[in-house]
Amino acid sequence: MAGWGAAEEERNEGKQIRSAAMPVTFAGTVGLFTSAEVSSRNIAVLFLSPWGFEEMCVRKFWRILAEDLADIGIPSLRFDYAGTGDALDIADEGDGLTPWQETAFAAAAELKRLSGCERLILVSQGLGGTIAATLAERLPDIDGIAFLAPVISGRAYLRELTVWSKMIDESMGLPEAQRQTEGVTVASLRMPDRAADAVKKLNLMTRDRLGAANCLVLTRPGRPGDADFARHLETLVPHVEQSAYDGYDDLVSNPTIAVMPAAAGRKIVAWVQSIAIQPGTVASAGLTPPVAEPLSGDGFSELPLRFGAGNRLFGVLCEPEGARTGATALLLTTAYDRHAGWGRMSVTMARALARDGIASLRFDTANVGDSPPLSGAPEQVLYSREQHRDVEEALDLLEQRNLLPAYAVGRCSGGYLAFQVAVRDARCRGLITVNPYSFHWDESRSVDESLRFAPRSLETYGRKLLQMETLKRLLDGQIDAKSAVLNMATGIGRRMVRASRQLLGALPLFAAAQGPVLGGFRALAKRGVDMSLIYSAHDIGLDHLHDQFGENGAGLKYFPDIRLIIIPEADHNLTPPYARKVYLREVREMGLRLANR
Repeated sequence: MAGWGAAEEERNEGKQIRSAAMPVTFAGTVGLFTSAEVSSRNIAVLFLSPWGFEEMCVRKFWRILAEDLADIGIPSLRFDYAGTGDALDIADEGDGLTPWQETAFAAAAELKRLSGCERLILVSQGLGGTIAATLAERLPDIDGIAFLAPVISGRAYLRELTVWSKMIDESMGLPEAQRQTEGVTVASLRMPDRAADAVKKLNLMTRDRLGAANCLVLTRPGRPGDADFARHLETLVPHVEQSAYDGYDDLVSNPTIAVMPAAAGRKIVAWVQSIAIQPGTVASAGLTPPVAEPLSGDGFSELPLRFGAGNRLFGVLCEPEGARTGATALLLTTAYDRHAGWGRMSVTMARALARDGIASLRFDTANVGDSPPLSGAPEQVLYSREQHRDVEEALDLLEQRNLLPAYAVGRCSGGYLAFQVAVRDARCRGLITVNPYSFHWDESRSVDESLRFAPRSLETYGRKLLQMETLKRLLDGQIDAKSAVLNMATGIGRRMVRASRQLLGALPLFAAAQGPVLGGFRALAKRGVDMSLIYSAHDIGLDHLHDQFGENGAGLKYFPDIRLIIIPEADHNLTPPYARKVYLREVREMGLRLANR
């Protein structure tokens, strides 16, 4: 994972702690308001996000842009559309894109109220460009619209989403029979059917007016339609700038390894600044700081908040509407996915837990999603010790609010972090890890390389090699054969080592008794920490578990209080609905158990 690199470090230099944006609630959703360092302009920026997987990828980019705009005196607001992210679900899908358009309209009013600014600039990406164009028709005070990789043809976009969905599922090793193909579904997120019907009819090239004097179009490589759209805008508005969206593909490929498009970011900030310096009334001063009110839903109440030193971390506290009957679940993020979780998994889990009397906190660790980085911390925060501090401050928050005991819940890198924090902090009374790649990270290894060339289990490699499509992609050079062969060789070597240990009658439990993993499990067992280990049947994490506890986890018999749950025919991200039910059931049962201890 790489961010803005040296440019971002320079931007944060001398600023030990940068606060997260101020949370606000309105129209059934959560917004993040970033105030200006020096309020001297009468213009503010409203971010209009793309949909689904693309939104997950740009989440951090939006936060960085908001901070850079604040540094030059321009406030901004970013938010979730109705029924997405941290917003409340909607029972009625409404008419087409109307629910999302109404959320955007409410967000524009909220931004004016918070900033005191009369004029707005809209910065949009993907499907957000359509929302921006519609918003400009309703509001007379839009000075500019930035269209980043806009959805010009709805039909072409939906076809692209179909391909995107298949690529994502394939990258996760999801069997064809387990893929979710109903409607428009990408990365476990399904677009409402009525919204998809409306998207199918979209065509920005047919627009005959646009209520903004300035436009910026960032065009994608190999997409001539983007440039055609920019030329069409020149017939509608006085000032149009067109530039390449450098780094677009690296941004939207995968939130785990996304590279922030620094050059594109500088273009956007410079364009906004060029509009903002035009004559206008100075924004109102002395505005009341925003206050987020809880959002109430079916059996739950959610409060978006900042916490930690200098309010540097952002998260959402979800509590039962009635009495608490369980411990508090600390829902940790996976890799660089935002706190809502892959396929909004953490949101749906938190609300289901609340209905059973279990509170939870989901949040972004530093430099993930909506939480800014710490100055001096490494750019790559995954598997770093700095994340331990983030979770400790989350536990501090729960303690201050009398929400202990708590238990840590995490998948993949979040599972690793959950284990590390449970070992270090006695306030963590329970531990649930899902498909952790490892429980101990060798700091001499490159996290970036490991993420880009993440190995799979031997069973997964074997199954995929038997598929004709995989063989075709291999012959066409679409698969990194060298990395795949190296990963398979490593897996075979590790199994041979485990087999030799068994032949010698020496389980790793005894051979590595003082190792950090087994030592950690022993410390947790001694403290009476409740533990559940959940794995998909062919996940690579099982190989690491077997390295520690022997083939098939035989050494776990020495830890009778650890529950090992294997979910058949599930991928690393637990995409199938039944896999998520198993996960939720285990998290719920642990929360109720811990409350009775």
